[in-house]
Parts: sequence; C-alpha cells; structure tokens
Amino acid sequence: MKILVTGAGGFLGRHLCKSLQEKGHTITNFSRSSYPDLKDQGIDTIQGDISDAATVEMALEGMDAVFHVASKVGIWGKYEDYYRTNVIGTQNIIDGCKKQGIKRLIYTSSPSVVFGTESLLGVGEEQAYPEKYISHYAKTKALAEQKVLMANDETLATVALRPHLIFGPGDHHIFPRIVDRARSGKLKRVGNGKNMVDVIYVKNAVDAHISAFERLEIGAQVSGKAYFLGQEDPVNLWDFIDDILVRHKVAPLKSKISENAAYKIGWLMEKGYGLFRIKAEPPMTRFMALQLSCSHYFSHKNAEKDLEFVPRVSLKQALDETVRL
Repeated sequence: MKILVTGAGGFLGRHLCKSLQEKGHTITNFSRSSYPDLKDQGIDTIQGDISDAATVEMALEGMDAVFHVASKVGIWGKYEDYYRTNVIGTQNIIDGCKKQGIKRLIYTSSPSVVFGTESLLGVGEEQAYPEKYISHYAKTKALAEQKVLMANDETLATVALRPHLIFGPGDHHIFPRIVDRARSGKLKRVGNGKNMVDVIYVKNAVDAHISAFERLEIGAQVSGKAYFLGQEDPVNLWDFIDDILVRHKVAPLKSKISENAAYKIGWLMEKGYGLFRIKAEPPMTRFMALQLSCSHYFSHKNAEKDLEFVPRVSLKQALDETVRL
C-alpha cells in the first residue's frame, strides 16, 4: 500500500515509517525539509508547506492512506503560526484526501486537547474539550482533531490517536531537555510531587497507530473516534524524571516550587515576553506550570477494546532501551 506520512522526519514519524516499511508498505514523507537518511531508507520526500492546499493535494496523489503526524509543537509562539500548521494544514490534508479518493486518515492528536486548568484523573474519551485553553498548541490541536473526526463519512474513514509524553530512542526533546535543565540548575519540582501522568514508549505508540490503521475502513468500529494511548499505568511524574536523571548520571531533584508560584511566574513571563516580542521560549508558562504540577492520566479501555492495544514493551524495558543505567 502507498502511504503518505506527514512529518516522517520527526521522532514518532521515523519509528512509524520503519514499522510500516517492515510490513511491506511504500512510504512517502511530506515535510518542509528533506532528510537524506530517509532517502537512504527508501523513503522519498515531497517538500512543501502543509498550509498550502495545492501542494498538499499534489503530494496525496496516488496514495492509499495518510498518517498525519506533523504539527507545530511547543509552549510559545504566535497563535497564527500554530493555527496555520495545525488547523489549516489538517484541513488541507482532509480536503486533499477527499479530492484524491483516499479512504483512510490516521491523525496523531494529543491528550492536551482536553486539558484546561484542572487535573484529569483516569478520564475517558467522553471528556469534553475545555471552554478555555492557555496553550496555543492545545487549542489548535483540539480544533484540528475536531475537523478530523467530523470529516469521517461514507467516503473517508478517520481516527484520532492521543499518545501522551512519547519517549524512546531518537527522542531529541523530552529527555534531553529534562537533563539539560537539571544539569544547569534550571529544573525544580513543581507542586506537591504527587501528580500522576501517562507516558508511552515510542514503539508502543507506533503499534497503536498501525493497529488503528489496520482496523480503519468506512463504517468500522474505530472510524470517527479518538483514543487515549499510554503505558500500562500512570507514573508519578517526578519519580519518572528522577529515574531519567539518574540514568544520565545527574542527581535527583531537591529544589521545589509551589504550583501557585510557578503559575504566577509563568503568567508574568508570558506578559513580559509578549510585551517585548521575545521569540525565545520562556523558562516557564502557565501551561507548563500546570502540566508539571497537575495529574493528567487517562482511561485506555477503549483502545484496548477497539484497537486491541496492550503495550508490548513494559515501562522498565522501555527505559532500559532508551537509557541504560
């Protein structure tokens, strides 16, 4: 089968492409940049801007299915930039699929789409989108996800997957940033240290994506639905971070700051960075303060039932494969 993967040069995208190739599929990447290593792997790249409808439609020609993984991530930036990539780009993918007669679209969403300002304790997909967001990323991912789910009809089958805090070999963001900030003395425990969160190993996230793809067709059980993805059980965020630090020969965290103080600092930094038009990412934002202090873990029963998804790599094995002690 010919499959287009948007953002195949990214962390999840690379792992996904490898697994799809092993299953005999022909993969094409669509992204802004070219990747010589993907070319060496037998993956052609179509370069283009996902917010350009004509370019997207051209890239989709001849494809049988699409994994829409690409998005603008981060905690800081202009809303227009997030909207252009995450919302307009996703709408272009949907429109292009329908014009080209593609019948399967698998969208990589995020649990952040249902995160407002309160902890989420084992909630399922029935959890409503919040009325207000304090993150451009979360808001635009939610708008994009809704477009994907509403696009499911008698011509196009869609599904949205919500993996939480993906980690594993090749991750250049979560683990490296945690370690770098801890080494420089810029990382502190936020809140009471008891918050529980979902995480997921990249190989398990890939398994869930492929499981959804293999079950996705017009009128199927998974069509038009969203699914939370995670490891077997939630982890204590700060114990998990300490484990990462120890594996990188960095001392566990001792410094602390309250949730309220971190939130106020985040608010002040957002105002200051906005006022002076500073493009660099602030050390703290309101969204980051809440993500680090609140619990956010989810029910995976629907993924287990509909996708038959049970993580095959345990948390300990996943950590060992990522960074051995």
